[in-house]
Amino acid sequence: MKIIILTPMEIEREKVLNALARIPNLNHTYEVIVSGIGRESTAKAMMQLPPHDICVLMGFAAVVGKEAHLPDYLHLGKPIEITNASLYGYEGGLFENGKPIITEKPKLNLPCLSSLTSDKFVRTTDLAEKTVVNMEDYTFKFLKKPQDFIVRIISDFLPHETEIDFFEEVKSIDFLEGVMAVDGVVRRI
Repeated sequence: MKIIILTPMEIEREKVLNALARIPNLNHTYEVIVSGIGRESTAKAMMQLPPHDICVLMGFAAVVGKEAHLPDYLHLGKPIEITNASLYGYEGGLFENGKPIITEKPKLNLPCLSSLTSDKFVRTTDLAEKTVVNMEDYTFKFLKKPQDFIVRIISDFLPHETEIDFFEEVKSIDFLEGVMAVDGVVRRI
């Protein structure tokens, strides 16, 4: 199968390519494409994808909660599958047209979480613990084909207690576990 892995940022693309290079005997062929950050960039990229069997949105995401209080599967660098996405408004409320888009069943053997997609970076929040926050998932879920799915890699925790340098925070994060989950389980789809 030909799988496109769509990443919002170049640093995520580099981490996917690094992980793919370390997996001997890949089960599929891959093309990794940077979509750009945000809903509009995601939509434009999805409309211009080359032929493929499956598209996976893979990138960093913040999760609500303190790492020390979250289960191990939600610690820094851990992959999760997004099975429910909602659209989060500028004023901190759900858009009326942003009703949740729910996946029928997960595609991988990863923990599954809900995500909120926002048009701006969310720094502080009163959202439920274990909620994933990003800027692309809702658009991807709206435009995707039934076999497509989202894998997010935990990059930071909300609310930030101190100012962070995002690119320093994510420097040590490895996408290998997430990429291996895609390569190993996708053949069942």
